Amino acid sequence: MQSLSPWWRPDIHEDRRPRLIARGRIVTALRAWFAERDFVEVETAALQVSPGNETHLHAFAAELVGPDGTRETRYLRTSPEFAAKKLLAAGERRIFELARVWRNRERGALHHPEFTMLEWYRADAPYETLMDDCAAFVRLAAEAAGTASFSFRGHACDPFAAPERVTLAEAFYRFAGIELMRSIASGGRTDRRELAARAAAAGVRVAADDTWSDIFSRVLVEKIEPRLGVGRPTILCEYPIGEAALARPKPGEPRLAERFELYCCGVELANCFGELTDPAEQRRRFEADMAEKARRYGERYPIDEDFLAALVSMPPTSGGALGLDRLVMLATGAAKIDDVLWTPVAPLPEAGA
Repeated sequence: MQSLSPWWRPDIHEDRRPRLIARGRIVTALRAWFAERDFVEVETAALQVSPGNETHLHAFAAELVGPDGTRETRYLRTSPEFAAKKLLAAGERRIFELARVWRNRERGALHHPEFTMLEWYRADAPYETLMDDCAAFVRLAAEAAGTASFSFRGHACDPFAAPERVTLAEAFYRFAGIELMRSIASGGRTDRRELAARAAAAGVRVAADDTWSDIFSRVLVEKIEPRLGVGRPTILCEYPIGEAALARPKPGEPRLAERFELYCCGVELANCFGELTDPAEQRRRFEADMAEKARRYGERYPIDEDFLAALVSMPPTSGGALGLDRLVMLATGAAKIDDVLWTPVAPLPEAGA
């Protein structure tokens, strides 16, 4: 039986409408911010050869049929990243997009199968510049929503406070007592046994078939993320190179990448990179991720050869992706992402219903 989605009922819509109107004000404020800084708003295609090549991202597939009946699989994008970087290779310098994106197997208070991603790029800018951008977006959202505090699940965050900057190594030691870099050798090679022992001592469950990356992610989710962005925003930076599929290495420390994430109220809001522009290295990472995806899920996505070709012409760039819906949630005090979407996708019926 099909699940009902009663967001359209007048009594329910009346309760939802103030947050949706606030969403519009936030979008207007963001567009004005970009316009003042000479960014160009772009609109990239949603239907792509490859939806992205990260192991744990799951896409929606579609069939493209030509006039002669030729059929080929295409995918709804999980991010506008590949297309946006092609525009940078073509000569654009500062661009942004409020992009509708799709991710399968995702549903919950903070996840929705279709959502809006704010993605922006700055050519010839250090990635630390995006940290200032993220702080500005948080302030803009609070001002547009008319709030002095973000809140979610009992946590509060001052959106006008300067963000705290914490490295992954600092966070692992502060919140889990784990010396993360002891499990990462030169060249980015990881020591699963070392991290597994440290994680188990910290009370984190470790399964026999867990990879280093699995253990890293579990420590991050269980011990670290809930404590980030409480009181003021947190910028979590300097990720291990193996946890930054499209980011360039940190100068002077090849074990780490120019990647950071923004948190408020324990919620991840943004993911930003100093962008990798080496096509050979990017191909190597994509192939490794797709091999792992095939091992875990029995499927893999194509590599966008056009994207790899474009990297040769792409200038040094920093870029970020921010979940607009989550930002609106925190600014309006919503309990779940569906509360700030004009027309949420109906959920699947529960098993056995």
